[in-house]
Amino acid sequence: MPRPRSLTETEIAAAALAVIDRDGLDALSMRAVAKQLGTGTMSLYRYVEDRAQLETLVVDLVLGSVDYTLPPRAPWRRQVSILLGRARDAVAAHPAAVPLTLAHRHASEESRRLGETLLGVLAGAGFAGRRRVIAFRCLLGHLYGALQLDNLGPLAGPGTAALAELPADRYPLLAETAAEAVGVPPEEEFRRGLALILAGFPDEPGGPG
Repeated sequence: MPRPRSLTETEIAAAALAVIDRDGLDALSMRAVAKQLGTGTMSLYRYVEDRAQLETLVVDLVLGSVDYTLPPRAPWRRQVSILLGRARDAVAAHPAAVPLTLAHRHASEESRRLGETLLGVLAGAGFAGRRRVIAFRCLLGHLYGALQLDNLGPLAGPGTAALAELPADRYPLLAETAAEAVGVPPEEEFRRGLALILAGFPDEPGGPG
């Protein structure tokens, strides 16, 4: 009987991501990934302990495509925009996997790498103590929040269209804004929202807490 071929974590993650991209997150299972790889389910347990580890490998694969090299002479706001824009693009390419990036952000090595890089930019700009904590949390909130919103309730989706049809005499601003929102693509929504957030950050973030 031939010996089962060795698998790498990257191959396993790629197979899991292929299942998610094709059939959705609910379809992800050890059995489905084993089938994708052409191996037995029990053989897969030689490399992966459980579904949680499998999902973490997927997050590592998705965020592993991010280029963390930033232009050293660029202003810090520009560095943040570049970094988070790259992360957003990497995750948005696999919409069904979006929930995993938030659920496993503490366990994923690549997620920790993203966090460390972002904190490096903030620290270099002078953010320290609680200011750095709040700035970090705010920026990651926009990244993950925008991804979740685009996945669950995109501006171009039926929810926005329904709001645009509300009676203008009762909801004039909501109807008008929704009608405009239908034409805003996800990339523009993320980029311009991030610009608004960064514009509110202090030019000299140093100082107590």
